[in-house]
Amino acid sequence: MATSVKARTARPKAVDHDSSAPAGTRHALPLHADARLVARVTLAIGLAAIALWTAADFLPALVWAAILAVALWPLYTSFAARVSAEPSSLTASIFTLIVALILFTPMALAIYQIAQQSDALGGWITQARDNGIKVPEWIARLPVAADSVQQWWRDNLADPTAAAGWLQTVNGDKASDFVKTFGGQLLHRMFMLFVALIALFIMLRNGRSIAQQFLLTSDRIFGNPGEGLVEKTVDAVRGTVNGTVIVALAEGLLIGVAYLIAGVPNPVLFTVLTIAFAMLPFGAWAAFTAATVTLLVGGGSGLAAACVFAWGAIVMLAGDHFVWPTLVGGAARLPFLFAFVGIFGGLATFGLLGLFLGPVIMAALLTVWREWIMPAQQKKK
Repeated sequence: MATSVKARTARPKAVDHDSSAPAGTRHALPLHADARLVARVTLAIGLAAIALWTAADFLPALVWAAILAVALWPLYTSFAARVSAEPSSLTASIFTLIVALILFTPMALAIYQIAQQSDALGGWITQARDNGIKVPEWIARLPVAADSVQQWWRDNLADPTAAAGWLQTVNGDKASDFVKTFGGQLLHRMFMLFVALIALFIMLRNGRSIAQQFLLTSDRIFGNPGEGLVEKTVDAVRGTVNGTVIVALAEGLLIGVAYLIAGVPNPVLFTVLTIAFAMLPFGAWAAFTAATVTLLVGGGSGLAAACVFAWGAIVMLAGDHFVWPTLVGGAARLPFLFAFVGIFGGLATFGLLGLFLGPVIMAALLTVWREWIMPAQQKKK
C-alpha cells in the first residue's frame, strides 16, 4: 500500500519538465505524431469549410476571376513587359480596366438597343390593340399553307377585338413587375462583376506569388504528380476560354454576313451582340432571333428572315457541337468525347461556370489516370 502510494506520488516527477526550462513555459501534449497530423488536417479542413461557407455568395465571382486570370496571364505578362519591366500594380490596374471595358461594352450596347426599341414596341402593341395586326405580305409567299396561315391571321390578329384579347396579358402591372425584377437582377450582376474585377486585379498583381504558393501546396499534398495536375488544369482552363472566344468570334462573323445580305437594320450592332452572346449558352440564338424579328417588323422579306434564322441555326449547331469541342479538346489535350461531355455536362450541372469547370474536371481525371494510376499498374507488371 505504501509502495503504491509512493509510486503514484513519484509518477508526476517522472514527466516533470526540464529544470533548465523557465517557469511558466507550456509544452505540447504528449500526443503521437499521427494524432497531431490528424488534428492539423481536421483543423485545416474545418477552417476551409467555414471560409467557403462564409464566402459562398461570392464564390462564382471569385471563380470567374480565377478563370480570367489563368486564361489571360500570358497576354497580361506580354502587356506588362511592354508597359513596364515586370507586372506591377499599375499594369494590373490598366489591364483590369481594359478587361472591364471589353466586358461592359456588349452589355451597354444591348441595354441601349433595348431602350431604343422599347418605345417602338409599346407603340406597336397600342396600335395592335386599336387596329389589329395587319397580315404581313411575306405570308402570301410561303411555299406551304399560305392560305391557311392568312386565314388564321385574319381571324385572330387582324381583327382588333381578337387582337386585343390575344394581347390582354400584356399590361402595365406585369411590365412594371418585370422591369423591377430585371433591374434588381441587373444590379446584382453588376455588383458581382465588380467583385470579380477586384479579385482579378489582385490575382494579376500577385500572380507569381499565388502560383508559387499553389504549386508548393500541391507538391506538399500530392508529391511530384501534383505539379503535373496543376499544369493540366491550367491548360484546360486556357484551352476552354480560347476555344470559346475563337468559336464565338467565327460564329458571330458568319451570321453577321447573313445580316448584311438580308438587310437587317443595324447589322454591325447585331453582329457585335451575336459575337458577345455566342459566348453564353443559347445567347447567339437569342441574338439572331431578335435580328430576324427586327427584319420582319421593319418590313423586310419573310424569305430573307427565314434564311437568316436557318443560317444562324446551321452555324450554331455546327460550331457548338463539333468545332467547339474539337478546339477545346485539342488545346486542353482532351479526347473529343471527354471534351464534349465536359462542356455540356458541366453546363447542365454547374450552369455557365460549367462551360469551364467541366473540361477542367475531365482534364484532372485524365491526368490522375494517365500519370498516377497507369504508372503504378505498369510498375506492378
